[in-house]
Amino acid sequence: MLKRHARAACTALAAAGLLLAGTTAAGAATPQKSATAALRPGDAPAELLTALQRDLGLTPTQAKDRLVHEAEAGATAASLRARLGTAFAGAWVDGADSATLTVATTRAADAAAIRAAGARAKVVGRSLADLDAAKAGLDRAATAETPVRYVDPRTNTLVVEETRPGAAAGLLAATGTDPALATVVRTAAEKAPRPLYDLRGGDAYYMNGQGRCSVGFPVTKGTTQGFATAGHCGRAGTTTSGFNQVAQGSFQASVFPGNDMAWVAANTSWTATPYVKGSGGANVQVTGSVLQPVGSSVCRSGSTTGWHCGTVQQHNTSVTYPEGTISGVTRTTVCAEPGDSGGSYISGSQAQGVTSGGSGDCTSGGTTFFQPLNPILSAYGLTLKVTGSDPGPGPGPDPQPGGTWKAGTVYAAGDTVTYGGATYRCLQGHQAQTGWEPSVVPALWQKL
Repeated sequence: MLKRHARAACTALAAAGLLLAGTTAAGAATPQKSATAALRPGDAPAELLTALQRDLGLTPTQAKDRLVHEAEAGATAASLRARLGTAFAGAWVDGADSATLTVATTRAADAAAIRAAGARAKVVGRSLADLDAAKAGLDRAATAETPVRYVDPRTNTLVVEETRPGAAAGLLAATGTDPALATVVRTAAEKAPRPLYDLRGGDAYYMNGQGRCSVGFPVTKGTTQGFATAGHCGRAGTTTSGFNQVAQGSFQASVFPGNDMAWVAANTSWTATPYVKGSGGANVQVTGSVLQPVGSSVCRSGSTTGWHCGTVQQHNTSVTYPEGTISGVTRTTVCAEPGDSGGSYISGSQAQGVTSGGSGDCTSGGTTFFQPLNPILSAYGLTLKVTGSDPGPGPGPDPQPGGTWKAGTVYAAGDTVTYGGATYRCLQGHQAQTGWEPSVVPALWQKL
């Protein structure tokens, strides 16, 4: 059976501005923590830093600096997105240590504000919302011959991958999409994305005693413990056994295609822990679920190929597998192989998502896609198992000093809440925790 490890893992990086804040006396000013002040790069797990050095060609100092810069960039980009509104055209980080944040806008007048926030400004012709709308039209008509579609903020275009010459042009014509919006990339049919049915992410598990996938992230639902994973690994009612072939549980809900999400409820022999299996089997702690920006480093754990790292290429990508289209996944440069499906993607200490599918392998390299975790938590009412402050089973009680904000609730960017008599807008999607109240985490919440 799966047992809680006695050896404590190294404390992982907190997300931007997510250092747990102490309570203050009534009426006292609540301390504000900047993203940089909250980060302690020296506490990053050694196995995570080693994998970043190996897979991204970084020095130890560059690996630590990169995590700090990415957390700060995520908070800055989220704040600027809220400020720019409909003119926002995307954001990304560049450089070996991700020190350069670029924010794109369709209004030249925004450039000064972007630079004042410490980012590089790029004025483009199309907003992110416009390109996302165009992609949505392509998604409805896409086939396996146009298997991948995404918005590339760096080029301000809509990218369409095709396995047959002319397939992308046909899709654009059929949907009335201006070809000037699109960049067409040719992909060999044998390298088209596919569900990684044989893969594992984190520890292995087996479905109905046959196929194998990987645990994504341990979760709870009330008193029930289990884990989030990929929907293509099993349907509701599919039974599972663990890495040790001991009876484990069963799928409670599953969606595929459309999305690629599922969760498994475990029996009483299994206990959810706040860890991802890292390099050499060491534990990597999970402290939250703040989604990181394009260009950020991300590492994947799977039962076939273990621990590998790369970068986030695009969010909100749509992929058409032979079984159908899934939308809202994230495209990455992390390699994967069959058996890694369902496994964990983590950036710093923040859970990102579960392995869906991809192309290539861990010898020659490849492209993989993950289903973001927050939509899974929200869809099924699950609570991510984390270290430090645990939000408990499901949405918690009304917080003090009152308001609509609740620990355990999954918030998306743009959501508004009240807390302590003030109104706040969510800047970065996450599952709320005690200690991450809107008044003390400006990286996540903007006071209105």
